[in-house]
Amino acid sequence: MEIDSKKLACVIAGALDDKLGKNITILNISNVSSLADYFVIVTGDSTPQVKALMSHTKERIKELFSRSPVRMENDAKNRWNLLDYGDVVVHILHKDERETYAIEKFWNNAFSVSEEEWKDLSKEYRQYNN
Repeated sequence: MEIDSKKLACVIAGALDDKLGKNITILNISNVSSLADYFVIVTGDSTPQVKALMSHTKERIKELFSRSPVRMENDAKNRWNLLDYGDVVVHILHKDERETYAIEKFWNNAFSVSEEEWKDLSKEYRQYNN
């Protein structure tokens, strides 16, 4: 099934929300960068949660759309995980790293997708319809 990058970003945000990821932000960076169309940024409270958020997202997107990340990265302590789907890049950060790196401030020229909008666009793909 083909899915556009905005919807993919929203479905990823929904999957992260299903696994209790915190402070989920979607940035449309297409107007300011050629890296990707969207960044999805989420906070995990602990290193195991960061790892679980990454695993769940990978499995869910594979299950729903048969897509795997083009690239995956994580730092040595597994406190910043990155899933690169080409058009959508997912940053899963431990809460301390999220504060330290403040990705949103760096990309402050990007437009963000509201929580209401991403929840609406992802609801048909949610594991738990909350």
